Amino acid sequence: MTTPQNPLSHAETLDRLHSLRGVLFDLDGVLTPTADVHMHAWSRLFTPFLEEQGVSPAYGDADYFEYIDGKPRYDGVRCLLASRGITLPDGLPTDAPDQETVCGLGNRKNEAFNETLAEEGVTPYPGSLEFLDFVTRAGLLVAVVTSSRNGELTLAAAGIRDRFEVVVDGLLSASRGLAGKPAPATYELGAELLGLTPSECVVVEDAQSGIQAGRAGNFGLVLGVDRGVGRKTLLDAGADIVVSDLDELVPASATLTPNTTSATTEANA
Repeated sequence: MTTPQNPLSHAETLDRLHSLRGVLFDLDGVLTPTADVHMHAWSRLFTPFLEEQGVSPAYGDADYFEYIDGKPRYDGVRCLLASRGITLPDGLPTDAPDQETVCGLGNRKNEAFNETLAEEGVTPYPGSLEFLDFVTRAGLLVAVVTSSRNGELTLAAAGIRDRFEVVVDGLLSASRGLAGKPAPATYELGAELLGLTPSECVVVEDAQSGIQAGRAGNFGLVLGVDRGVGRKTLLDAGADIVVSDLDELVPASATLTPNTTSATTEANA
C-alpha cells in the first residue's frame, strides 16, 4: 500500500491502470474548472451572511477547502456554519433562497452558481480531456461521480455528457439515500452501474473528501489532482499519486491495454 511518504510514480500508476477496468471521475475541479465557479458562488453567499451575523473570522478561500469542497451542498452549509458556531434549522430542499435555513442558504448558493454558469459557460480542462481520450481508447469504462446536483447541467454546458456511460450526481445519490463524500457510497454506486467492483476502478479526485471516499471504498487506484488543495493534503487523505494535471499520465508513446477479466458492463441496464 502506498503512503504519503511513498506515493506511486507515474510509471507505477500506468502499470496499475493496466489492471483496472473503469475510471470514476469527479467533476468540478477534475474535468471542468467549475470548482472556481463554486468557490465564487460560496463566497457570494457566506461573505455577506457572516458579516450580517457579526461573527468572525470572515469567510475566505481556506474555508471552502476545509469545510465545503467535495461535500454535498447542504452538508457544506452545515459544516461552514458549525465552524462559526452558528446553528440554523435544516428546513426543506424546497425552501426559497431568502430563507435562513440550511436548505435556503444552499439554494441561494445554487442560484449564484447557475447564474455564473449561464453567463460564462464552462470549458473542460484540456489535460483532463486528453486523459479521458487515453483511457477510453484503451477500452476502460468511464463514469462521473459528483456531489453536485448540477452535474448533468455542467456536463452538458461543457459538451462532454455523451462521453460517459454513467453519471452519479447529487440528485441521484439523494434519491437513493446515499451518504455523500467522504463516505464511499457514491463511488461504489458508480462502479456498480458500470458493472464493476471498486477494486477494478480508479477514483480521480481533487478534493480531500473525495480522496478519503476512494480510500475508504478500497478502490483499485486513488488518483489526486492538485487544483489548489495541496499535494501533501491529498496524499495525507489517501491518494496513491497526486498530479498537477492529468495529461502528466499520458506520455506521447504510452499505450494501455486494460484487464478484460471482469463482469460484463451494466452501464446500459
